[in-house]
Amino acid sequence: MTAPARTGRRHVVCPASELAPGERRIVDLDGRSIGLFNVGGRFYALHNGCPHKGGTLAEGPICGTTLPTSGSDFVYGRDGAIVRCAWHGWEFDITTGQALADPKFHARTYRVVVEDGFVVVFT
Repeated sequence: MTAPARTGRRHVVCPASELAPGERRIVDLDGRSIGLFNVGGRFYALHNGCPHKGGTLAEGPICGTTLPTSGSDFVYGRDGAIVRCAWHGWEFDITTGQALADPKFHARTYRVVVEDGFVVVFT
């Protein structure tokens, strides 16, 4: 028999209507600083500590990044789906927590749902 999946502690953070696409809110949940992001109408939560050197990850710019190409062109994409650490500029995918520069680094993510119009984060 396997143990049931742990869902964590439930925190109602805000009405979903208060966090428009492209915006973020930094909240303290159970003593953890967590960045809550709206990317294209979907909500994501990342620990506000960069796994590179502990910088304030969620306080950095929300941006896009250059995309791989087959030539020498620079193509910008993923606008609004990347957060750049405020300390050293490391870029992380908001939707997965994955570092773009080094796959060994991954920001901690938290499960987020919308219930009855409210954003709920599980820690």
